[in-house]
Formats: sequence, C-alpha cells, structure tokens
Amino acid sequence: MMFRLVRDLAAAGVPVAVACRVLGVSRSGFHAWSTRPPSARSVADAQLSATIVAVHEMSRRSYGAPRVHAELRLGLGIRCGRKRVARLMRAAGIGGICHQRKRGRHRPAPAPHEDLVRRRFVAEEPNRLWCTDITEHPTSEGRVYCAAVLDVFSRQVVGWSIADHIRAELVVDALQMATWRRRPEPGAIVHADRGPQYTSWVFGHRLREAGLLGSMGRVASSVDNTMIESFWSTMQRELLDQQHWTSKAELATAIFEWIEAWYNPRRRHTSLGNRSPTEFENLHTAATAAA
Repeated sequence: MMFRLVRDLAAAGVPVAVACRVLGVSRSGFHAWSTRPPSARSVADAQLSATIVAVHEMSRRSYGAPRVHAELRLGLGIRCGRKRVARLMRAAGIGGICHQRKRGRHRPAPAPHEDLVRRRFVAEEPNRLWCTDITEHPTSEGRVYCAAVLDVFSRQVVGWSIADHIRAELVVDALQMATWRRRPEPGAIVHADRGPQYTSWVFGHRLREAGLLGSMGRVASSVDNTMIESFWSTMQRELLDQQHWTSKAELATAIFEWIEAWYNPRRRHTSLGNRSPTEFENLHTAATAAA
C-alpha cells in the first residue's frame, strides 16, 4: 500500500526520495516493487475485472455484485467468489442501481372483488395467479402510462399496454394481451389494487368473459400487491430514472424494449434461482414434460 502511495505521489511530481522518507519506506524497496512483474493473482484479477465490466454493461449497468456473480457462474461458467466480485466492482467504480424516489398513487375506489391472495404471492404453475398495476413517468411532451400483467409463478410480464392516458382501456388492453398470449384456464386469479381502472365495469366484464377471478387488496396498502410493486421499482431504477425522456414515443419504445428484450428473456432474479423469467418457465415446462 505504501509503495502505491509513493508511486501516486511521484506521478503528482513529488520526488521519490521525499515520498519514501515521509512514508517511511526504502527507495530500494520501492524500485524493486515497481519493476517486479505482476503476480498471477493480479493478472487473474485484471482478466476477471474486464469480464465483470462487460457483464455490468450487458446488464445495462443495473446489476450489483450478486447478479454479476450469478451471471459469471451460471451464464459464463466462471467460478469465483462473490466477495471477490464485489471487491473488483468497487475497484472498477461500478455497482448496481439503487432506487431514488417513490411514485404517487391515485385515490382508491371501493373493491368489487374480495382479496383472494391475502399477500401470498405463490403459484405452483404458470397462469394460475397474475397481478396487475399501472405506473407512470414524465417526458418533455407529457406523461406516459404503462399497465402490466405479471405471472406470479415466473415473474414474467405476460401482458402490457402503454398509452398517454390512464382510462380503463389501458388496463383492459394489458389484460387482453395476457389472455391472448397465455390462454389461462377458467378460475385463474387476477389480483389488482382498487384504482378506478380496475373497479370499472369494462375490466370486470373482460375478467368474466375470460373466466378469470378478480381479486383486490385493501385500501392504501402497497404490500397487498407487493410483487407488481417490486416489478415497478425495478423498472423505475433500471430504466425510467436513468435519463430524461424527451418524447412519449421514445419512452414507450424504451419500455417495450426493456420488457421484451431484457426483463423477460435475460434479467436474472434471485427469487428464481438467478434464472430469467423465460428460462425459469422453460425449465418448468421441460421438467413437467419429462415427469
């Protein structure tokens, strides 16, 4: 450590002899250290650090040490310790994205459906329990609204809709995409909050038409829809808060690309054994077929 300080001081214009005398080290020791070839450990750290930086860039600079370590181990087959990954990320000046702010909420309406979930966001197979909600984000042209339907089993976004309004059609379109894509069996549950879009007649009608059961949490309780809240928090910090959006079209395109090209097929989830939602479902399908 002292020799590194001598080197840094020398680079700043301080004579080596002066730096060595102040820090209490010998000039011969410093010169021997500075001409010594790098150790095998240093070379290995440099190589691993380059791979870590590439993985961090691949994750859109969103992954912290746990997910970078998972990508190295599961995606690239590189065996290394998580603490070593964290140390090299600190040295490289990179890290995961932290949440910066909370969103406001709309005034809830009376619930036309009972709470069938009761905070137990667990499903044994796909298309048995979905949760849905709306988020919003500003652009220079005005706000963009996004409704999403999330499959609780795999955390996969099975339906979504983006618009410049927050009418009931927004959530109906997201539900319609989910039912077209997944063809759920009658009796599947769709859990939402008490926003006016979800208490509307048209949304309830679409649920009944598809044979789905509506479910709603309590008023002003984010934990009653905690899984979709967690999804919005991820999108907020990894995408929405990363830049200023100049147009509605720009943000809408970015949300579409983030969900379909990154979140569903590639983003690793610790709750899924560091698999992506798509990979987790594919493994489940293969295991079911083999059973």
